[in-house]
Amino acid sequence: MPGHGPRDSLHAPFRPRLARAVSGSFAAAVVVLTPVLAIALPTDGSGAFALPDRLGILLVGAAIVVFLWRQASVAAFPDDDGLTVRNLVFTRRLAWAEIVSVRFGSGRPWVQLDLADGDTLAVMGVQESDGARAVEESRRLATLVALHTPLDHDS
Repeated sequence: MPGHGPRDSLHAPFRPRLARAVSGSFAAAVVVLTPVLAIALPTDGSGAFALPDRLGILLVGAAIVVFLWRQASVAAFPDDDGLTVRNLVFTRRLAWAEIVSVRFGSGRPWVQLDLADGDTLAVMGVQESDGARAVEESRRLATLVALHTPLDHDS
């Protein structure tokens, strides 16, 4: 059955669970509560909120929702050619040959990749807050790197 073999599960996307749940919950609360706040503010008296104030509150709420959506959408997508890492701000495509090693633990909040050019890249799709699952996912990513790294006698 295509899409359900060991190779397919090995190449499944890396996504955090806890961060997605928390970000999604907060985003839903902001979507509901921001318009309520904008409507409930006083309209008369010395402390009145005019239409521009209310629109400003809605814009801030929208910016918060966009940030939370981006936090909830961090992930890493492996395929046969490499790894696409979507972090909070940037998305970067790496060929497998660019990844030297995978590091996790020792107080790191997420997986860190050591790259062939000497740089490092955080993979926020595997987060320490997910506990044992994060350790398993970091091992899966290390396995993918090892599988796609040619051995000296393969060249």
